[in-house]
Amino acid sequence: MTRFGYALSSEEHRPADLVRNAAEAEQAGFEFALISDHFHPWADVQGHSPFVWTVLGGIAGSTSSLEVGTGVTCPLIRTHPAVIAQATATTADLFDGRFFLGVGTGENLNEHILGDHWPPYDDRRAMLIEAVELMRELWEGKLTSFRGEYYVVENARIYTLPQEPIRVMVAASGPESASMAGQIGDGLITTAPRAELVDAFREDGGDKKPTYGQMTICWAPTVEEGTKTLHEIWGANGVPGDLSQELPLPMHFEQAAKLVTPESMTKSMPVGPDVARYVDSVRQYLDAGIENVYIHQVGPDQAGFFRFFRDELQPALQELTQRKPAAV
Repeated sequence: MTRFGYALSSEEHRPADLVRNAAEAEQAGFEFALISDHFHPWADVQGHSPFVWTVLGGIAGSTSSLEVGTGVTCPLIRTHPAVIAQATATTADLFDGRFFLGVGTGENLNEHILGDHWPPYDDRRAMLIEAVELMRELWEGKLTSFRGEYYVVENARIYTLPQEPIRVMVAASGPESASMAGQIGDGLITTAPRAELVDAFREDGGDKKPTYGQMTICWAPTVEEGTKTLHEIWGANGVPGDLSQELPLPMHFEQAAKLVTPESMTKSMPVGPDVARYVDSVRQYLDAGIENVYIHQVGPDQAGFFRFFRDELQPALQELTQRKPAAV
């Protein structure tokens, strides 16, 4: 079943605004939302990066039906997986079945802050596998001692647990990580409509598990205004390749973003008022086999985007999904 969700961009909004945006997303008709978990924003111009677990408590109280997940948490370096396990259990209990934990191997941007070594991807992949194993053991609610290659826990027990099992969605940007997501996760999170990722996920344990795809846009009254906002605020996220995992500071992303042109961004990210551009972009996700598409509206005008979604985009998407079911 195809569902549409909303991206809560912690890098762009104050905590109270994120709580309000979640409530307004629910009212606008979105069925789920993912919230980013960062220590730093990607660029100083984005301006924010609140502690996600505090914000989630507010969202739990401001919504009643919206499913919410982290998109995504890195339970490897700056925060021990045992702490993430407790935070997740508490949050899931607050949401009463509406919360899931999204995890990934992280970025140097956030994970270097305590002076720890930034490991290569293969090591981070192994760390994530072990971290998820440890968290699942702790969620059994038993007194737990764990001694792995990367993490140690002695005589730990999580007392406050939700009634329903905690779901773990795993982020992937390549076939290898998508296979890992199929093996250790309850679902896949990705940021591009790439069928090869979904195929790798499905073929390695992910059959019948949900897939989530983030679609970045900038609705605006004009294409020019949307392009300007997208490039100014989200240009750092147009940095290609592995740089997004390796650069340590927002100013480095800003320097690299000088090589990113507005035209290169709008080739894959819809901007402006034309609903057909957004429908075409969503269709790419559905054709890739992603059934849960969540939309990241870049910039301060979230209210305008909610009106656009409710009045124009949602009816068009309903027509799209009725006419052509998502690929599997």
